[in-house]
Amino acid sequence: MSTSKAHIGVTGLAVMGGNLARNFARNGFTVAVHNRTAAKTRALVEEFGHEGAFVAAESAKEFVDALERPRRIVVMVKAGDPTDAVIRAFTPLLEEGDVVIDGGNAHFQDTRRRERELRERGIHFVGVGISGGEEGALLGPSIMPGGSQESYASLGPLLEKIAAKAADGTPCTSHMGPDGAGHFVKMVHNGIEYADMQLIAEAYHLLREVAGYSPARIAETFRAWNRGRLDSYLIEITAEVLAHADASTGRPFVDVVADAAEQKGTGRWTVQTALDLGVPVSGIAEAVFARSVSGHTALRTAARGLAGPAAAALSPQEADAFAARVEQALYASKIVSYTQGFHQIRAGSEEYGWGVDLGAVASLWRGGCIIRAAFLDRIRTAYDTQPALASLLADPGFADEIGAAQQDWRDVVVAAVRHGIPVPAFSASLAYYDALRAQRLPAALTQGQRDFFGAHTYRRTDREGSYHTLWSGDRSEVRTG
Repeated sequence: MSTSKAHIGVTGLAVMGGNLARNFARNGFTVAVHNRTAAKTRALVEEFGHEGAFVAAESAKEFVDALERPRRIVVMVKAGDPTDAVIRAFTPLLEEGDVVIDGGNAHFQDTRRRERELRERGIHFVGVGISGGEEGALLGPSIMPGGSQESYASLGPLLEKIAAKAADGTPCTSHMGPDGAGHFVKMVHNGIEYADMQLIAEAYHLLREVAGYSPARIAETFRAWNRGRLDSYLIEITAEVLAHADASTGRPFVDVVADAAEQKGTGRWTVQTALDLGVPVSGIAEAVFARSVSGHTALRTAARGLAGPAAAALSPQEADAFAARVEQALYASKIVSYTQGFHQIRAGSEEYGWGVDLGAVASLWRGGCIIRAAFLDRIRTAYDTQPALASLLADPGFADEIGAAQQDWRDVVVAAVRHGIPVPAFSASLAYYDALRAQRLPAALTQGQRDFFGAHTYRRTDREGSYHTLWSGDRSEVRTG
């Protein structure tokens, strides 16, 4: 254990905080460590002190005094009130120019508030999104920091050292923008993660119930897909989960797990914020709702006797052909989920004046994070080439691929309906694609209805201005603006 001034401090030494502190130490930084219970601080240093230089601190003052100026303090405690409590405890001990870093899953609006409050005291507050779980925190996560440029100048070199590295060696971290930008990007990352997981689950369900594949066979199918354009962390671990047999029963592991998915809230935040911004994230929303439906066991139990379709079983040849179509549908739907996520990041950046670089976001998601995937290189290139790209679906490469996949995608959704298999994320993604490519949408009728019952006005296709029809009178038209 070193007694020199520490480069950085970590307070909150549960698994994520402890692993992050070890990551800093393993990369040559002297790390001050602190926890509400001093026993946990001592235990971490005793067990992992051989990995690098630690300074154990038992009080807040001792912790702050152990740090070099400007002080950099990483807070790794539960989001919400616990984070505010830690900030209140440390703020009186800090000086102008010091940096407080929140590495938890905070709501970006809380981060904006905290940044504003500490800025008034001359202290930098940085909301940092960290993706990669416990293993990533130790071995190299994807890191999404917000905050001032000045704070990143102080903190960035440390984050770049501990972050995951993409295949080309680029650190998977970059300054996202002011105040809450980092936590906003991480929130949307988690929303895409929800969609990605739901799409994979729907693909599994279709292969099992329509193609008649066993979990072991589906695991091999996913391994094959992972060697192609679907190469990603989530596809990789899905194959591992499906291949696993329960030790106590010998049954497929997936068959002994209760089919009620849990969630911690970041997916809901993504959808709630998208509604506030007026951004359509229908695929992500359906993934969040699918988890919600799975957890309403009383509703599901009450509906189990309802009628469903009777569909013929597929022959082995038909099953294999169907599996190939499912791969197409999964890939096309994944493109849509990323399209929706990047649209939301752009909208949030414009709303709050962050100036988020979408190419940089794609770049830092290439390694360390849960949604890391091979095609993020192509997303990065698309936004680097065309920073103002309105949608990934407007990129020629992705447009060609989704165009080639769209008929199989439709066939899969039709097959799901015929077999009574719920595919809300596949269906919503396809509907989003069709809505964007449509020449006309029925929203014209919706506007007519709104004008009829609420005089909400409408715009015409043939001339400028806003209009209202006198529905209860002679139905003449009045220009209102």
